[in-house]
Amino acid sequence: MSDLVPVEIIAEKIFLIREQKVMLDRDLAKLYEVPTKRLNEQVKRNIKRFPDDFMFQLTSEEKNELVANCDRFKTLKHSTVNPYAFTEQGVAMLSSVLNSDRAIQVNIQIMRTFTQMRQMMLSYKDLKEKIEKMESKYDKQFRIVFQALKKMLVKSPSISPLSRGRSPKDKRGCVLKNE
Repeated sequence: MSDLVPVEIIAEKIFLIREQKVMLDRDLAKLYEVPTKRLNEQVKRNIKRFPDDFMFQLTSEEKNELVANCDRFKTLKHSTVNPYAFTEQGVAMLSSVLNSDRAIQVNIQIMRTFTQMRQMMLSYKDLKEKIEKMESKYDKQFRIVFQALKKMLVKSPSISPLSRGRSPKDKRGCVLKNE
């Protein structure tokens, strides 16, 4: 069952909003194969399990930016309800309020995806630090090599549905944002 939902599919549904990696209620509901309304009902019945650092509701402005910058959210445009965003801890807590086997398995995959993303970020940081140490250790003859390595390490465009401007879009239809 580990291939229930591919990691790539889950990773495409993780966004950076308010400086936090989150998943939206509608994406989680699709993964769990339940209506978004039912997922949110379960959350509201167990609201004590979801403090602000586990879950928050997008503001109207955030929702409008999401709709404007990410084509797949165009159905939210005329919605009167703003979506909820769940942090990694909030997603983990969902497994305690959704009791289906699918919800449990999907949650395991989501947790693995968050872990892989965190490991990739740490690897990037470690590699960058090692190159900087080597650069300070060696003399001018390697300057060109280090400049080339730094260019390769420049962060590739990250995907943020809340980026400004009309930039190229990724395969999800979300604007690519250079950080």
